[in-house]
Amino acid sequence: MKHLAFIILASLAISCNNAPEKSSKNNYLDDSNREDRLSGGVRMIPIKTPSGEFKVWTKRVGNNPTMKVLLLHGGPGSTHEYFECFDSYLPNAEIEYYYYDQLESAYSDQPSDSSLWNIDRFVDEVEQVRTALALDKSNFYLLGHSWGGILAIEYALKHQDNLKGLIVSNMMSSIPDYVKYANDVLGPQLDPTVLAEIRAMEAKGDYTNPRYGELIFTHYYPEHVLRMPLEQWPDPVNRAFARINNDMYVAMQGPSEFGVVGNAKLKNWDRSKDLSKITVPTLTIGGAYDTMDPKHMEWMATQFPDGQYLHCPTGSHMSMYDDQETYINGLIQFVKEVDQRNQ
Repeated sequence: MKHLAFIILASLAISCNNAPEKSSKNNYLDDSNREDRLSGGVRMIPIKTPSGEFKVWTKRVGNNPTMKVLLLHGGPGSTHEYFECFDSYLPNAEIEYYYYDQLESAYSDQPSDSSLWNIDRFVDEVEQVRTALALDKSNFYLLGHSWGGILAIEYALKHQDNLKGLIVSNMMSSIPDYVKYANDVLGPQLDPTVLAEIRAMEAKGDYTNPRYGELIFTHYYPEHVLRMPLEQWPDPVNRAFARINNDMYVAMQGPSEFGVVGNAKLKNWDRSKDLSKITVPTLTIGGAYDTMDPKHMEWMATQFPDGQYLHCPTGSHMSMYDDQETYINGLIQFVKEVDQRNQ
């Protein structure tokens, strides 16, 4: 009996020793030690600006100590909402990520202060958000889409020591080159009658004419912004467009959909000669039907010392929707490859 009892106890000990450890997926979903647990991952982060202190909205999804992605939306003045398609992919890849509405956008404070609408001030905001979220070189990936790509490049040029990886999505490194591409390549692809009517209104500065918006939305957007019939556009995209801060968008980007015109603050932005200064692993993403020149974005990847390019063959400016599998799987692969290098 003593021998039998010993065998039973030994078996139990072996069984306990071989009990499976808490799975990584469980760890990914475990918010028990996170200070934002009560609010479901949401934090309103105080931001100091020359005009005083304001708060910006962020929301964390998941837990991963070495892979954390901060998402910079486009516009300027759009919202985090169109990134919501990432919920279908990134949790399964166990990548922690942060939604974030920039100041003057959606859930963040909106002081309506145009003196704050400049690149340097936004870069400083991103740095304050990074600090508050405790992101650092061991885990911090920055993804910027469209205007967010401009902001991501500028952030990297100033603060790349904080970055583990950089993703520049659907954004060229030169606004003058973008304007040329829009006028010389994309415009002529429109029906000549439609283009002539658009050009006539632009010549008069008649951008607020409802007809201008109608022509752009029905003829240009479904070809180069999101290649789906407008009535099929996903809800997160529609919500982001409905919430856009148009005053800030026009002040920085301008009213034209064929480049940047007038006194728009981004009109002369060009970092094409500075890309070589960004030495962290960098992924550029472009769509074949993008509002941005995919060849330029492919070229950008060759200028970064540690760059690579992801081409979305059926994608446009919102390639995360109209070439979703290519876009998000390529993003996941990049993040994980960089993470593996550092192990």
